[in-house]
Amino acid sequence: MEAPEVPLEQVTEDVHHHSHGKGGWTLGVALTTALLAVLAAIASLLAGHYANEGMLEQMKASNHWSYYQSKSVKENILRSKLDLLEALGKSGSEKDREKIAGYKHEQEEIRAEADKESKESEHHMHLHMKLARSVTLFQVAIGISAIAVLTHKKLFWFAGIVCGAVGSVLLATAFL
Repeated sequence: MEAPEVPLEQVTEDVHHHSHGKGGWTLGVALTTALLAVLAAIASLLAGHYANEGMLEQMKASNHWSYYQSKSVKENILRSKLDLLEALGKSGSEKDREKIAGYKHEQEEIRAEADKESKESEHHMHLHMKLARSVTLFQVAIGISAIAVLTHKKLFWFAGIVCGAVGSVLLATAFL
């Protein structure tokens, strides 16, 4: 899975262009948007990484479950063979009974591994979702900050800072 695209270069350039030659708060907005763009790029990269890891873990879990099913089919075939022999008044071989026990033991190990892979996949996807939300908040913050420069209203800049702060909290808590 690809990392979410963060098309913020033009917005950042526009903010820098509008703040060029001006001091005061527009320079602060420009610096804030540049910082937000960096954080958005980092969060986007990490979100893509964890989405990929989650999908890989899920594929591994699916492979384990398929292997588990194949062992179950083999066990059921042997059980049917033994049941059929008993119905005919014959006894099955001890080797077949040992194989059934072996299949049961293997299935327990395979199930444990499949469950472990599934839990790891869920964990990675949970991190991906937190980071994707963080990216979205950074993008919104940059957009609102651009509006602040264009309208010369500091309230928009403060709103952008708040969105960026929430995005930063999500980015930080993804690893706690």
